[in-house]
Formats: sequence, structure tokens, C-alpha cells
Amino acid sequence: MTFQDLDLSNQLHYALEDLGFETPTPIQSQAFSVVRSGRDVVGIAQTGTGKTFAYMLPILRDLKFSKQKHPRVLVLVPTRELVLQAVEEIEKLAKYINVRVLGVYGGTNINTQKQAILQGQDIIVATPGRLYDLGLSNALKLKTIQKLVIDEVDVMLDLGFRPQLMNIFEIIPERRQNILFSATMTNEVDTLIYDFFKNPQKLSIAVSGTPLENITQEAYQVPNFFTKVNLLKHLLADKESFNKVLIFVRFKRTADFLFKQLEEFFGTELCVIHSNKTQNYRIRSIRQFDEGTNRILIATDVMARGLDFDNVSHVINFDTPDFPENYMHRIGRTGRAERKGNSILFSTAKEEAAKEKIEAFMKYEIPTTPFPEGVEISRQLIEEERPNEDQSQSKNRTKLEYVPGPAFHEKSEKNKKVNLGGKYKREIAKKYKKPKTRGDKNYNRKNKRK
Repeated sequence: MTFQDLDLSNQLHYALEDLGFETPTPIQSQAFSVVRSGRDVVGIAQTGTGKTFAYMLPILRDLKFSKQKHPRVLVLVPTRELVLQAVEEIEKLAKYINVRVLGVYGGTNINTQKQAILQGQDIIVATPGRLYDLGLSNALKLKTIQKLVIDEVDVMLDLGFRPQLMNIFEIIPERRQNILFSATMTNEVDTLIYDFFKNPQKLSIAVSGTPLENITQEAYQVPNFFTKVNLLKHLLADKESFNKVLIFVRFKRTADFLFKQLEEFFGTELCVIHSNKTQNYRIRSIRQFDEGTNRILIATDVMARGLDFDNVSHVINFDTPDFPENYMHRIGRTGRAERKGNSILFSTAKEEAAKEKIEAFMKYEIPTTPFPEGVEISRQLIEEERPNEDQSQSKNRTKLEYVPGPAFHEKSEKNKKVNLGGKYKREIAKKYKKPKTRGDKNYNRKNKRK
């Protein structure tokens, strides 16, 4: 099947020709007629198979020109980066169509976004938090929404966006088409579909958790963090093979620390993104990596989830992810659009259990590659890798300092004193045998004469 076989408008055909696309992916060809029918749709397909075009082609095919100010299509994505990417993809498809698209997300001036909304929009692409803020402020009218698209819904739920999603469902019309696309399906996602979707048509191009066949996977058994760094330097030295590399780590602090370890060797070839970086810094890093200015990008799972980079030669899992779904999304950054890709997994003895979970999820055993002989095995350990006694007790202290003492001790003589109520009260009580109020002169004189 080609795009000519789909009932697309001439404007969409022109846009696809400009992009050089001739053949739809399986999820794009199967979703087209179902989305156009108006039924609720749940699509499962591996990452990198063109899910954004799968729901936008049929939506744009039937989106008529309108002068109304309020949006008719709402697309929810989990991160700001995905908002920018989705808007860019929609604008490419709508190149010859008179359609207004706006992306809204947190971390920027909400008043600027309100002004853009008041100009009139057809499609809003948003993160759940900022969309709900705009809805509450009454700047964005959501009663005109006809189609709701939730992309990467499993990530939204992982990030704790379920309350915002529930609130959004309450302020948009009940009569709408719901469209959900994801690479993985979890129990929480199933619950969401059961509660809010009406008899959805399920499109499953591959079983949830099935990796793309065009991605070659391999694993290295590595003893510790600094040996991982040494192995990484060894691999990245081959600039011809490792010409565009995306490195995933579990934590933001790990991303910054790894960046410092590699900066001396790779300098301007290196960039990093995570949620603590400013929006401009993140956008610039993504753009420079995508354009090839930077050869190596270090990222956390959330930041690179769903991002579409061209021609990533290798994805390196510096940390073994705790959740198999994260591994699937990581390796899906390479081998996109049916190109060949490569995935490398580093795992320590502590991470072996997580690796086994990933293999069970994929029903595939990742081949282990022998450790290169020329790479130094470091004995230096980071804090998390040290034995418990090394973490809790400083080497500069003696054992005597750690002998536990009694929980309570006797009070000193000074602290044994009892508050007697002040000098004046004591003197009055001694003189008149009972306490008197201060200033009661007549009563005091009378009792004194007696």
C-alpha cells in the first residue's frame, strides 16, 4: 500500500511528497479508516513507527476550515519537548491546509499563551498541567473539543498526571472521539480505557513489549560506575560507527556527573538534557543533537521519551532501567522509520535482576558481548556502590566515637531548680501567710494591724 491508496486530500498528498514519504507504516494504514469513522481508538505499535502521523492524517483529512476561535482537536502529551515536536509534525502535514495549531506547556509565560489562544486555534497540543490551568482561567474554552488524542499515556501516568487527566475529562464534552496511542500497555492504562472510552477499536501492530526487528541489541557486564565510564570512552572513540549516540541514565544527577566525566575527552561533541535544565537549554541541546552539531546526547528517560531523532546510530543504556517499558522506549530512539539501529546495555551485578525483567518482557535474551581487553576496570566506587559500613562511618573517625551512650542522663544542679513563681510572690506569702494581689494596700494594712 502507498499513500495514494488512502483517501487523502490533495493538500496532504503534496505535504507527504515534500517530506519524501511514499509508503505508510502498518499503524498508519490500519488507523486511517478507523479514526475517520469516529470510533474511539486504542493503537499499540512499537516506538518509531509513525504514530503521530497515524492519528493526524485522518484528523486533518476531515478537519474543515472554520473561523471559530475555540479549538476542535486536543492532543495531550507528557513533556514540553513532545509538545514542540508534535506541533512541528502537524505543521509539516498541514503545510497546504489552512489550519491553526498551538502548543502550550508549563515553564513559560501563561499570559502569552492566553493571548495566542484568543487569536483563535483549531488544534491545541498541550501538557496536562498547563492545559488544565488554561481551562480553569477561562482563557481556553474546551466545550468545542470534538477529538481528544492522548499520546504516550503510559508516561503521563508514570509522571503522576492521572489527577490532571481526570479533571480534563470533566471539563471537555462527553460526546467526543477518544484516540490513544502508545508503544506499551500497562494495567493502569487499561483501567483508564475501561473508565472513559466507549467500545474502542483496538489496533495492535505488535504485542506490547515487542522490540523492532531492525534493532541489534547487545549487553556488557560491568562491575561499577567508573568502569562503565571507561567502557563508554572506549566505544565513543570510534566516531565512524558511533556517529550519533543517545546515552540514557536513570537520574538527573547521574546525567550531570557523567557529562563531567566525558567533557574532557569529547568537549563540544557532547550535550545533556534533563528536567532541571532551562527550557531554552533543553531545546538547544535537542536541536543541536538532531542536526548533528553534537554527536553525543546524555538524557534521562522522561526527557527523551517519544522524541523523534533522525539517524541515531546507537542507544547506550548506561543504567539498566528498573521498568522494562522504559527500556523499550529507550531503544526505540534508534532504528526509526525502518532503518537499522543498535542498542547497548551496561549492567552491574545489582542491575542483573532488572535486565532479566527486560528479557522476560521482550521474550528475548540480550546477547552478552565479551568485555574489551584494553578497557581499564576501575576500583573506584561511587557512594551508592560502597558497602553500607563505608557509607555510614567516616574513615577519619575512631570506633570509640561510635560507641552508643545512654539515651538519658542526670540533670545538672543548675537545671534541677524549680520555678517558685517569682520573688515578689514568695515574699508576700512569707509576710502575710497567704498570697496577696499586688497593689491591694487597704487589705494589706488591715491584716497587718491585726
